[in-house]
Amino acid sequence: MAMFTSRKQEPAAPTSEPARAASPDSNRAPSASAQPGGLLSGGVSIKGTVKFRNSLLIDGEVEGTINSTGELTVGEHARIRGEVRAKSVKVRGTVDGNIFASERCELQAGCTLRGEIEAPRLVVDENATFLGSAKIATK
Repeated sequence: MAMFTSRKQEPAAPTSEPARAASPDSNRAPSASAQPGGLLSGGVSIKGTVKFRNSLLIDGEVEGTINSTGELTVGEHARIRGEVRAKSVKVRGTVDGNIFASERCELQAGCTLRGEIEAPRLVVDENATFLGSAKIATK
C-alpha cells in the first residue's frame, strides 16, 4: 500500500508545477536585468544629471552628467554633451566630453568622441573617430 500512497503523492506533483511556474518568473527577472534596464529613445532630450544602476541605452540627447555603476550604451543617433562615469561604456553615437569607465570603454564603428578617456580597458574600432587623449591604467 505504500506504493499506492506514493502514487497518490505523484498527483501532488502538480503542486510542484506551480513552483516550476514560479521558477520561470524568477528566470524572467534576471533576463530582464540582462537586457537594457532603460531606454532614452531618439527625439528625447535631457538637460541635467542622469543616474542609473544596471544598464541604459541612450539614443537621444543628454546635456549634463551621466553617473552609473552599470553599463551605458550610447546609441548611433545619440549625442552626449558632458561627463560620463560608468562601469562600462559603449559608444556608437557622438560624445563631447570625458568618459571615466571603471572596467571598459569601447568606441565602435561610426562613433565620434571628443574628450578624454580614463579606463583600465579600451577598445577602438578602426572606423571610430577619437579626438582626445586616453589614460589606460589599472588601479
